[in-house]
Amino acid sequence: MSHKTKVVTLLIALVAWLGVAAYGYTQTDAAKTNLTRVVIGYQKADPVDIARQHGELAKKMKAKGYKVVFKEFQNGVALLTALKAGNINYARLGDTPPVVNQAAGLDLVYVAAGGSKVKGTAVLVKKNSNIKSMADLRGKRIAYAKGTTAQFMMVQALGTANLTVNDATLVDMDQSAASVAFAKGNVDAWVTWPPYTETAEVEQGAKILLDATGLAKDRDFFVSTRKYAKKNTDVSALLVSYLSSDMDWANANHDKLITMLAKTLHLSKTIVKRMIDRRHFSMGKVTPSILAEQQKIADVFYEQGLIEKKIKVSDAMLK
Repeated sequence: MSHKTKVVTLLIALVAWLGVAAYGYTQTDAAKTNLTRVVIGYQKADPVDIARQHGELAKKMKAKGYKVVFKEFQNGVALLTALKAGNINYARLGDTPPVVNQAAGLDLVYVAAGGSKVKGTAVLVKKNSNIKSMADLRGKRIAYAKGTTAQFMMVQALGTANLTVNDATLVDMDQSAASVAFAKGNVDAWVTWPPYTETAEVEQGAKILLDATGLAKDRDFFVSTRKYAKKNTDVSALLVSYLSSDMDWANANHDKLITMLAKTLHLSKTIVKRMIDRRHFSMGKVTPSILAEQQKIADVFYEQGLIEKKIKVSDAMLK
């Protein structure tokens, strides 16, 4: 073979190789772009966060043609602001934010419901506090987050002592600010939820004055906008199914779950174990009894003047 022939042969081979490489790149890039993006908002240590860290949900959704993107928020108010703006497609919330936002005109729908956190949602007081009952909170400063499950819990807890929201000084602040205010003694009590409850108990010696048993469920909810949910019923069904499987895994693998969450939350295993031992994880159908729980929140908030519109919670179901 002449030198010229060799050069021509090499050039042909190079062109062919580049063609294959380019085709391969195109195929890879197409595979990426062909995945439909689904954005889910969550809060630390909630069912979605557990599924995110476990990793199975994202893998299963990818196999079905979806790329799941997770975005973390500090509370339900921020989550629903993002949902309303279209920045996320689904949100994992506590029980109160969906009610408040439905009353405010957000056309949301309940996609699924999870377990409750009655033992971890509580009214906390300092270790050496003289406050021994809810009646002792008359005229005191109580930290809470407006529009969250802490607000409903606070209303219900005050009611056990025949007190109303007008009988105490209510201080609306986010969880980080409330934790600092509570530690410094700038508030007399703090109404909060896991893992903040357990963190305050272990790190500050905080005492539970009253938990949510018989007062509030602080149930997990998975919601979306009606517009998105109506067009994506298949996506919703897949997500609920996979979330349910992850919750089964969480219930059956406490040791692994505690180790995983302790690392990502930067909390001691003692704190995380206390939080996990207080609850049962689930994610499934929104039953009539669960809707009744939500209706109670709506009715109490309307009677207390905390929402301006009387709503029917069942209207927030996809028909």
